[in-house]
Amino acid sequence: MPVINRIAEFHAEMAAWRQDLHRHPELALQEVRTSGVVQEKLRGFGVDEILTGMARTGVVGVIHGRAAGGAIGLRADMDALPIHEQTGRDYASQTPGVMHACGHDGHTAMLLGAAKYLAETRNFDGTVYVIFQPAEENLAGGEIMVKEGLFERCPMRLVFGLHNWPGVPAGTFMWRKGPVMAAVANIEIDITGRGGHAAHPDRGVDPIVVAAQIINALQTIVARTIEPVECGVVTIGHISGGHIHNVIPETVRMLGTARWFAPHVGDRLEAGVRRLATGIAESFGAQAEVVFDRAYPPVVNDAAATDLTIRAATAVAGDARVGEMEKPTMGGEDFAFMLAAKQGSYIMLGTGRGNDAMPHHPKYDFNDEVLTVGASYWATLAEQVLGRTA
Repeated sequence: MPVINRIAEFHAEMAAWRQDLHRHPELALQEVRTSGVVQEKLRGFGVDEILTGMARTGVVGVIHGRAAGGAIGLRADMDALPIHEQTGRDYASQTPGVMHACGHDGHTAMLLGAAKYLAETRNFDGTVYVIFQPAEENLAGGEIMVKEGLFERCPMRLVFGLHNWPGVPAGTFMWRKGPVMAAVANIEIDITGRGGHAAHPDRGVDPIVVAAQIINALQTIVARTIEPVECGVVTIGHISGGHIHNVIPETVRMLGTARWFAPHVGDRLEAGVRRLATGIAESFGAQAEVVFDRAYPPVVNDAAATDLTIRAATAVAGDARVGEMEKPTMGGEDFAFMLAAKQGSYIMLGTGRGNDAMPHHPKYDFNDEVLTVGASYWATLAEQVLGRTA
């Protein structure tokens, strides 16, 4: 079965939803308008119940089938990023410094499309929970929803997630069993030296020089302390210190990230960051305070649940357009918290445009051509897993 005809009929409507969300992006745990739009659409579709309040702005639509049966959850994320948009689209962000740079507007629109279809047809037994989650970016809205009773209020057997995947052909699905996305830690390193006049560095302790030595040394953690067949990343993405060309500052602050799959690798990365940062600072007569905040665990797909996603994706896209990911990605995802609590799987949907900007770039934009593919996948997955037994 290709794209569902009924869903194809309202493609323009889905694109309008997506572009409206794109015009009005909201940061993590601030998705008030987005949450309101989702609730309004779900009410218009005639879903059986709308649950709110989890993770502040989270929304769950409840859709019952034609008879009693099992239950599954389908999850989309809603939040945007603190990036100034440079796409030039006529529907570009109207909020300075905030944009949908990761495609969550598309994720929300696709799940809304599936909800519209499922509420109309109800060609399944049991219950579908359509989960619209806030704060995927950095604030772990998925963890908050789980802690605030998502799976107690919505007793489902399986939960599924999806992310757009630029750089592979539009409408192509990519799956992987086991680890698919990495664990994430946020790194903060605050260096305190002794400031002074830049013409007299001998009278102070320059925290900028200390920071430079630490950054170089951090690259040896993976290269020289992690077994070569294992995966690990340590990256410093932000440095701040000083205000003028002729003053040595008192402090420097560095922010970064670490990524891994195996728990012992995460332990090794943390130990290395702490050891090198504090040791190097001390050797220069400075001090370093280190925070290594383990934000997200790895996303690990259940094998049996992944087989269900493969079957649904193949029904929509065909065998030739469904393939296995060659290797996991070092990106992180808070859907990991849902998979840690419930059996399920996370799949990628290709959006093409391989020469354009990738997610988290100011020129990134979701490809509306795949909206019907993603919505059809969600609907097909629900109908296959909760197939009618009459």
